[in-house]
Amino acid sequence: MRAAESPGCSGSAYRLEFRAGFAPGKILNYYSQRVSWLTQFQVHSVSDALSFRWAYLSGANLAAKKGWFRRLTAWLIKLLLGLMILSLLMVIALKFVNPPLWSWRIERYWFPPAPVTQVQHQVQHQWQPLTQISANMQLAVIASEDQRFALHSGFDLKAIQNAIEEKLQGERLRGASTLSQQTAKNLFMWSSRSFIRKGAEAWFTLLLELVLDKPRILELYLNIVEFGPGIYGVEAAAQHYFHKSAAQLSSREAALLAALLPNPWQYQIDPPSAYMNRRADWIQQQMRQLGRQTLKDLD
Repeated sequence: MRAAESPGCSGSAYRLEFRAGFAPGKILNYYSQRVSWLTQFQVHSVSDALSFRWAYLSGANLAAKKGWFRRLTAWLIKLLLGLMILSLLMVIALKFVNPPLWSWRIERYWFPPAPVTQVQHQVQHQWQPLTQISANMQLAVIASEDQRFALHSGFDLKAIQNAIEEKLQGERLRGASTLSQQTAKNLFMWSSRSFIRKGAEAWFTLLLELVLDKPRILELYLNIVEFGPGIYGVEAAAQHYFHKSAAQLSSREAALLAALLPNPWQYQIDPPSAYMNRRADWIQQQMRQLGRQTLKDLD
């Protein structure tokens, strides 16, 4: 049904009047659907709209941060698992292969704790199987560094407790590291002290004890431990200080070499000082108390 034209109104005016009456309803209906979400949050002013918009953006940013954090956490877990598997493979390899290099030797070469001469900078090292190392030397190292080596599983809790008690009593803190811990440190660690390094050292110590037997750990230690600037392993030490092989070391010579271990860059046994002689005497006394049965208990 057509509406009649009003007198004095042209057709164009009619169409304008018709559209003016129809279009606003369509537009309002269209936009009311688009902004209905605002009414759900009782938006009655511009400030309310801005507040809601800020809350919306904040929620989006928080979700993005949570997603980034989850991805980072997953990546770190994968990295940690990869490092754990790699470290396990490295220790398993030690069961069959003698390491040509180790971290302590590399660090000492590039960052020596004291100025060294050209002669001292030349590394002396020759690997010897445990069967070619004097029983005197094996026993001297155990007597000096870790008398419960055959009994513990990498960590000497009794020695740690004694060290803590002595520290609380005001005495100087002494080391409680086992031969297994020292082997892990020399093979894989660096010299700086930190919780990260201690944690990594503990992890490698556990792996050494799980994968290797005690004689192999002792063999590794005796072949990589430092006896002076550029002198690594008991064979090189025996040749350097006594001009003989490690298999020929006497009880006194073994005790003197073991006396070097706490600080091979500072202590001297060529000739030995009065302090080094006293320390060697103590080591020999401990060797007699322990007896050769200690070495048999390693098997």
